Amino acid sequence: MRFLYYDRVLNIEKGKEISGIKTFSLSEEFLRGHFSKRAVIPGVIFVEAMAQLLGWLIIYSNDFNLSAIMTLVEGAKVPVNIRPGISVEIRGTIVSGSKNDTMGCAQVFCDGMEIARIDRILFSHFHKVDKDELIQRFCYYSGFKHGEISGKSQIT
Repeated sequence: MRFLYYDRVLNIEKGKEISGIKTFSLSEEFLRGHFSKRAVIPGVIFVEAMAQLLGWLIIYSNDFNLSAIMTLVEGAKVPVNIRPGISVEIRGTIVSGSKNDTMGCAQVFCDGMEIARIDRILFSHFHKVDKDELIQRFCYYSGFKHGEISGKSQIT
């Protein structure tokens, strides 16, 4: 089972920002048996979606030489009573970074209106990684081909 909370990456700009889309359907695994009469998307799913995309931006920005592990979330605002059947755009931005960690922020938009946000999200860096495996996973999960990421600072 795959717990991926974005469908594809729309844009990625090294060291700056990433955007992606997600369409929430009634068949999402996290909805199974969770709500008896009225399915709603749990707010934590929006937090995870923002973290997943921002994590990939950090990995991509560091040329796949590290993995990013979410360690802190502050100022999170998530919606209540959002029903399946919506499509959202997820945006993440790197605010600052060092050798050991990266700080960012992220938002989720539906029909151009912000419905969720994280004001501050911190990722610790894990440096012992298999670079080729990370590149393969990024390509698979983002919808890009390997040749599309080699040597580019921006993918659109």
